[in-house]
Amino acid sequence: MANFDEPLESTSGRRRRRRPNRDTDAFGRFAERTARFMGSPRFILYMTVFVVVWITANVVLFHFAKKYAWDPYPFILLNLAFSTQASYSAPLILLAQNRQDDRDRVIAEQDRQRADRNLADTEYLTREIAGLRQSMNEVATRSFVRSELRDSIESLLREYEAIQRERQDGEEN
Repeated sequence: MANFDEPLESTSGRRRRRRPNRDTDAFGRFAERTARFMGSPRFILYMTVFVVVWITANVVLFHFAKKYAWDPYPFILLNLAFSTQASYSAPLILLAQNRQDDRDRVIAEQDRQRADRNLADTEYLTREIAGLRQSMNEVATRSFVRSELRDSIESLLREYEAIQRERQDGEEN
């Protein structure tokens, strides 16, 4: 009898490790947060303060104690830091843009489907209204019924008056 609680023997002799469930969307959210932050005035302010402090510290240290200046003019290390930042931020920004494009595409598809449903509903209602208008031409309206009743009452009154006149004429003879 097979024991289903134990794993099957593997031919390679290596045990398979179960990979932990990873949130595949986590890196995309990280990229979006990073791109959103890098496009903010706060980031520009932080970078401006960082560069001013970096340059000031290196100029002052170079002027007073040359051996403590870690990046003297022309600030090659600062340039390298900017290049590294740009090389990492560009793909993150592109990933964030691609995710936004995907969301925009889904929203546009939903809008198109909603517009198609609205168009179908409008066409259905238009057909229903046209059918009601056609059937209304065949149905007696209130004014038509009133005019028919008025005509009937008038003809009945004329007949009644004629019968009354005949009776009066018959009694006189």
